[in-house]
Amino acid sequence: MRIVALLNQKGGVGKTTTTLNIGAGLAHLKKKVLLIDLDPQASLTHSFGIDPHEISFTIYELLKHECLFEETVIKKNNLHLIPASISLSAFEKETSKNQDKEYMLKKVVKDLPKYDYILIDCPPSLGFLTINALAASHEIIIPVQTEFLALQGLSQLLDTIAVIQTHINPKLRIAGIIGTRFNRRKMHKDVIEFLQIHFRDMTFNTVIRENIALAEAPSFGKTIYDHNPTSNGAKDYKSLCKEIIKQEQR
Repeated sequence: MRIVALLNQKGGVGKTTTTLNIGAGLAHLKKKVLLIDLDPQASLTHSFGIDPHEISFTIYELLKHECLFEETVIKKNNLHLIPASISLSAFEKETSKNQDKEYMLKKVVKDLPKYDYILIDCPPSLGFLTINALAASHEIIIPVQTEFLALQGLSQLLDTIAVIQTHINPKLRIAGIIGTRFNRRKMHKDVIEFLQIHFRDMTFNTVIRENIALAEAPSFGKTIYDHNPTSNGAKDYKSLCKEIIKQEQR
């Protein structure tokens, strides 16, 4: 089982879109996948076609041991989701005196059923919930928008990951950096070239092209494969999923 946190403290990089469509792509490739929405904004939950106000149990209740996994999980064939809601925003304050507060998600994940992949959609910050995700994960995928300002935040993020590796989770590793919202403008090409030169061993070959279908799909509560399976977005995420699976062979 691979537990992967999808992380970038900068918003608008396609993190939730990437989490959903990697998960759906792996499920199409016959993998059993669990998505965990760890963001109080619940964007992944909405993108999955679920209204957080209409469900009784979320990751918040599961972390507090107020429900069972079976009461929380939402299933679509091989793709399953533990949803989130705004109540998750109170979690840090409520657990501030807990001695092992950084490992609460890890304890929950340890008792989950067997999956090929667990993908955790982190908040766009480097706070308490993100630390929980990194403590529970084996790997990190970092979506990076192909603009130079995004590279400034990447350096800070890598420093934070190094601290987590030193003090909380020494087995944590970076599975890859993925360029998102790419178009053929020179600036975008320059950013991809920079990533491939300076982070060669970390950067996926696949680049996610900017695509109207990717922007539309969440409003319908659909993955890109259900919304527009012939789009560039679907092709790109399918290619990325194959790269992720090939990592296991290496």
